[in-house]
Amino acid sequence: MSDKGKDPMEVWHTFLGEMEKGVNSFANQAMGSQEFSRTMGQMTGASAGASKAFGDAMEKYLTGMNLPSRAQMMSMGERLQTIESQLHEIKALLNRVHADAAAEQAGGAPKPPRTRLPPSAAGRGGQT
Repeated sequence: MSDKGKDPMEVWHTFLGEMEKGVNSFANQAMGSQEFSRTMGQMTGASAGASKAFGDAMEKYLTGMNLPSRAQMMSMGERLQTIESQLHEIKALLNRVHADAAAEQAGGAPKPPRTRLPPSAAGRGGQT
């Protein structure tokens, strides 16, 4: 570094490179020790405990504010999906009944329900 003819940026890059090697060496040495592993395990356990405590506190807060929790919102979403699928089934049945009634008024009797698959599907399952 005493050479004044060197580019300052080159000196800076060299310095950073050497510093990075030193930090990496120290970190690798520290991470390989039993103390580091034990400390990381304790920190992970503490973090999980803190997360659970925070979740419990947040649920109590939401209950106190008369607001639903995340779990309650998820449950409500699932129930809404079930209700929507049932409504779609009811709508399909109503459309079919309406079509049958319209055919009856037009003078034709409604077609009986199908008891066999069409010929193209007969080889795949036979009767239903």
